[in-house]
Amino acid sequence: MRMVRRGLLAWVSRVGVLLVLLCCAISVLYMLACTPKGDEERLGLPRANGPTGKEGYQAVLQEWEEQHRNYIGSLKRQIAQLKEELQERSEQLRHAQYHASEAAGLGPDPGLPEKPQADLLTFLRSQVDRAEVHAGVKLATEYAAVPFDSFTLQKVYQLETGLTRHPEEKPVRKDKRDELVEAIESALETLNSPAESGPNQRLYTAADFIEGIYRTERDKGTLYELTFKGDHKHEFRRLVLFRPFGPIMKVKKEKLSMANTLINIIVPLAQRVDKFRQFMQNFREMCIQQDGRVHLTVVYFGKEEMNEVKGILENTSKAANFRNFTFIPLSGEFSRGKGLDVGARFWKGSNVLLFFCDVDIYFTSEFLNTCRLNTQPGKKVFYPVLFSQYNPSLVYGRHDAVLPLEQQLVIKKETGFWRDFGFGMTCQYRSDFINIGGFDLDIKGWGGEDVHLYRKYLHSNLIVVRTPVRGLFHLWHEKRCVDELSPEQYKMCMQSKAMNEASHGQLGMLVFRHEIEAHLRKQKQKTNSKKT
Repeated sequence: MRMVRRGLLAWVSRVGVLLVLLCCAISVLYMLACTPKGDEERLGLPRANGPTGKEGYQAVLQEWEEQHRNYIGSLKRQIAQLKEELQERSEQLRHAQYHASEAAGLGPDPGLPEKPQADLLTFLRSQVDRAEVHAGVKLATEYAAVPFDSFTLQKVYQLETGLTRHPEEKPVRKDKRDELVEAIESALETLNSPAESGPNQRLYTAADFIEGIYRTERDKGTLYELTFKGDHKHEFRRLVLFRPFGPIMKVKKEKLSMANTLINIIVPLAQRVDKFRQFMQNFREMCIQQDGRVHLTVVYFGKEEMNEVKGILENTSKAANFRNFTFIPLSGEFSRGKGLDVGARFWKGSNVLLFFCDVDIYFTSEFLNTCRLNTQPGKKVFYPVLFSQYNPSLVYGRHDAVLPLEQQLVIKKETGFWRDFGFGMTCQYRSDFINIGGFDLDIKGWGGEDVHLYRKYLHSNLIVVRTPVRGLFHLWHEKRCVDELSPEQYKMCMQSKAMNEASHGQLGMLVFRHEIEAHLRKQKQKTNSKKT
């Protein structure tokens, strides 16, 4: 009995142990099933209705806010880095002109960085080298040449006038005004810089600026040549600037003295005594009295009226005590090209500056300096665009008396036009004229020889300066186109004759004058009928 009781107690104890273990296992399973999720799972998908849902949302918001703060901080660092790079690039651009000056042989600036960005300097230098700054560029035709515009402190003299723009005007567009003002200010800054001026150097101002020319090559940049008064009479200071579609660059600085630069003015002539007398009046005032550094060469064709022309020369010589003239008589029919060629080759002195001129040209003493400043032997020839006068009787109408010549020389749309199709008036050194081969002497009569010479210069390595000049006028005279001309020359002559008479509007008034008069008669009849 005792054995049975012991066996039953052992069995009960084992069952109790098993029940305890089973209860523990069930408790563990219950805890695993009912205990809330960990932090990582709550961040991914919190239970809003659970006991910790609010804390889960707050944790997510805090993480998002932290991510945005990090992103904003990254953007700020990138912006700061970009600003720093932009400032560095601007500094390099600001100093690039000095490095370009060093490359052009003007000397380095010791205060500049030693290692500028190579590709930037290469680009700027290539723009200067590609532009027609240091040497001329060979061109196929005369239409490929890019003309200069000229300007003063007040006005710009331009070729591209059209029907709405004037041949001379004050710059209306602010960007054009600012562009030219910046060029002048940059030149003055260079002239007045401590590195360039000595201890007793005077201060240059805008009042010292005489004239500038500029032109833009659309794929390279804008070239400026600015002329200022020098320290002494007949001395000038010129600066050449270039804007390669970026900061303006100093290319060259020159000190020019024109005190001993003689101009040999060559005039071919046949008859036309009255025009020659008018020419000599202007020559006496501008060349003898004001300038004093000229020689006059008159090449006369034929014997008719030759004595009258020689008498005018001798009278001027006696009255003005002027001996610097040469009279060359030639036989045969008039040929402008031959006359200029003979006059140029007749000179026996040292190399001289030639001005090929016609008897119906009026020029100022300022133009003579412009002629000197825009030519350089072996490097540069000057082809000014003169202002051609309309028929004064048409310009000033039938009711007003024709003004004196000096009052007619006004550059306005109604009084004339820039003669951009003419290449006869030109300044060039005799050595360049001889080396280029001179005129084509097979061309007879009027027209053609000047274009031929102009094209030869365009085909050479010389720089051809072409710009409107405010001090050079073609005086109106009736043009006759003779039958002896070739068909091409006759056509050119007639085109020139048509353009010389009046402006577009004035010619229109002449064409429609009958309609205008008929309208006036009708208006007068209406007025009279109302009175009755």
